[in-house]
Amino acid sequence: MTEVTRIFDFPQYQLEKYNLKNAFSTKHNGVWESLSSEEFIAHANALSRGLLKLGVKPNDKIAVISSNNRTAWNVLDIAVLQIGAQNVPIYPTISADDFEYIINHSESTYCFVSDQEVVDKINTIKDNTKLKGVYTFDEIPNENYWKTLLDFDNDAKIDEEIKAIKDSIKPEELATIIYTSGTTGKPKGVMLSHKNLVSNVLDSTPRVPLEHGNSRALSFLPVCHVFERMILYLYQYCGIEVYFAESIDTMSDNLKEVKPEIMTAVPRLYEKVYDKIVAKGAELTGIKKILFFWAINLGLKFEPYGKNGFWYEFQLKIANKVIFNKWREALGGNMNTMVSGSAALQPRLIRVFSAAKMPILEGYGLTETSPVISVNCPFNGGIKIGTVGRVIDHVEVKIADDGEILVKGPNVMMGYYKDPEKTAEVMTGDYFHTGDIGELDNDNFLTITDRKKEMFKTSGGKYVAPALLENKFKQSRFIDQVMVIGEGKKMPAALIQINFEFVKEWGKRHNIEFENISDIINNTKLLNRIQTEIDIANRDFGKWEQIKKFRITPDIWSIEAGHLTPTLKMRRKIILEKYKDLINSIYSS
Repeated sequence: MTEVTRIFDFPQYQLEKYNLKNAFSTKHNGVWESLSSEEFIAHANALSRGLLKLGVKPNDKIAVISSNNRTAWNVLDIAVLQIGAQNVPIYPTISADDFEYIINHSESTYCFVSDQEVVDKINTIKDNTKLKGVYTFDEIPNENYWKTLLDFDNDAKIDEEIKAIKDSIKPEELATIIYTSGTTGKPKGVMLSHKNLVSNVLDSTPRVPLEHGNSRALSFLPVCHVFERMILYLYQYCGIEVYFAESIDTMSDNLKEVKPEIMTAVPRLYEKVYDKIVAKGAELTGIKKILFFWAINLGLKFEPYGKNGFWYEFQLKIANKVIFNKWREALGGNMNTMVSGSAALQPRLIRVFSAAKMPILEGYGLTETSPVISVNCPFNGGIKIGTVGRVIDHVEVKIADDGEILVKGPNVMMGYYKDPEKTAEVMTGDYFHTGDIGELDNDNFLTITDRKKEMFKTSGGKYVAPALLENKFKQSRFIDQVMVIGEGKKMPAALIQINFEFVKEWGKRHNIEFENISDIINNTKLLNRIQTEIDIANRDFGKWEQIKKFRITPDIWSIEAGHLTPTLKMRRKIILEKYKDLINSIYSS
């Protein structure tokens, strides 16, 4: 059996151990098209031949920009890595200027893009780069189609060259440069080796609660993010069939078609799924509505491993037969594991989905740690709600004197590309400084309490941890996004982007017609209702932390408008600048 030490060993391992008929599947023109384990390797080898004939050499950088996940991305990934070049994934949602910066900074020689929109953006800046060519995954008139590079001819000389290169690549060598989306400044290029990512897959595998070789996954998180990319390697290693969702809009249909056992997502998506379910429940009447909210309230009290006792578990069985079974059907019927990363997940979501037999396993990590540091899992008492799980094997976590989480292990990055100074800023010996504040208990469970850089002090000298407050306030169905402010001010306050969809529905129930944004953000009844939500949430915090005032922002916070990073984290400095007049109105009144 092939020993996996480099990323391109995963497909061969899967072929030898599982030999899947449908290893990777993508929908084209309404039809799912699959590659078997053997076909996947054949396509990767064919593309490696084509890349070598194109002149790609070891240590060349190949940029990849895709608006959605697809089999072709993964074929390219293996094809690039096994000839000693490096894959440089780029978020499709960033600006053309950032495309130009990353392509030039990484010195990428070729770029592969998904569709017309991305190629149009690339074409505006490619003359300012050293790109030798751009290839597209979609067939686009007057553009280079990636399949023209596939060389299925058996050429002994080229095959020997590929084998020689593969044999020469050491696990410690660079595999990829992943540019962090960043909340400030230019993105940093995180250098990850084969060993970084392979070790993270192997050390995360014991936490996978699925039958290896006989399970399906739906993938839709951007593969340019290290979380989904590592997960795709994990699926290969565990023999899990991968189906790529067409888009976030078609995800519901794709879930019903594929009927997967597992999916990964960021908290924002789980929040939206939950809100939609609750909204449908609110439309029910009579006994159906009573039963629906009885089940939800029961779910919100969930504790793992039967800790609530016999009577609770008996009621939960009824709730699952009457209500939660419909939730499972909506997600394909087979879903039994959901994984969350990238940001803090509200404990109520973990409780209610776990009660519905679709547990969300929250984990924690960063691009710089390949990414997994810790994750909850059902085995060996491995779920503790409110934590991000036990630290995985071979990774060491210690808490610094100021509460910062420090990490050491084979998953810690090689450094930032072309930036030894920034690398030195985040390393103390072998320990990486995460920038997160947390606690580690005696059972090795890790809890994240805040971002070190985001904590602030009021003019009264009191520290405020905004993430704790924000996560609490976002439990309100009225609030879509919230940012707590108040550094150097007399009190904390909040900027709120309301859930416009829910608010309009709420308005109809209360005979309020909202004709425009101004009607919404200035409606006294709505403002009083949101104040009630804040008052309820404030009870969980000390007086110095409580939100005294808030303002509703007039627009939806988005990646395109600059409010959010591609991984849906808030760009706090940009939000502060955009709404400085609103902020001034809070503290001047």
